[in-house]
Amino acid sequence: MIEAEWWEYDSVDEMADAVAGDVGFIIESAIDARDASLLALPGGKTPLPVFSKLAAQKLAWKKVTIVPTDERLVEVSDERSNARLLAQSFMRAGARVIPIGGENADVEAAGNIADARLQDLPWPPDLVWLGMGGDGHTASIFTGPDMQNALDAPKARRAVGVRPDPMPADMPVARVTLTRAALLSARTLIITITGEEKKALLEQAIADGQSSRLPIGRVLAEAEQPIDIHWAP
Repeated sequence: MIEAEWWEYDSVDEMADAVAGDVGFIIESAIDARDASLLALPGGKTPLPVFSKLAAQKLAWKKVTIVPTDERLVEVSDERSNARLLAQSFMRAGARVIPIGGENADVEAAGNIADARLQDLPWPPDLVWLGMGGDGHTASIFTGPDMQNALDAPKARRAVGVRPDPMPADMPVARVTLTRAALLSARTLIITITGEEKKALLEQAIADGQSSRLPIGRVLAEAEQPIDIHWAP
């Protein structure tokens, strides 16, 4: 049974204030406890208002390391790169952003490189923050031939290469993604989504659990910690 608590807001801006406050508290608590904080953050448009408010907080950013939950196999300088987005959002504040991808035609090799980079970091993350696509994917765990690799990877494995099938029309590139085990190892897990359609889709995925046809339902079905879901229209 997935233990999820929904937080609903009247606007995206109200949600951004609340989530930025929560993440700031997670960072401060981690630094107080371990003198460092590791975050795995999503790409996409939904987190941008939160990123802006979060980066403006006066935190000990030099003690914060950020990795993407997933990455497209493009150069880090490419505007499609999640690491580029995170660097633009947080490096000016002083955080360290670790890319996990890069242009690589060999998807398996890209997954191995991403995993090696993550193995060098103190695990588990203090926070894994997930979004969800309109097709039910989360991070870059899509339906397709590589979904089971991401879902069933050994607990020690932190990232794998994936080929969405079909490729998303707006971003037709292969990816690397944190595995289900790596995502669920986080001390805190949150999800942010917007719109009625995504809300209904996520509610159904949670209800279906392990029998869900959607990647996010399959991921969350294995969660042992409570999940905070933040939603705005």
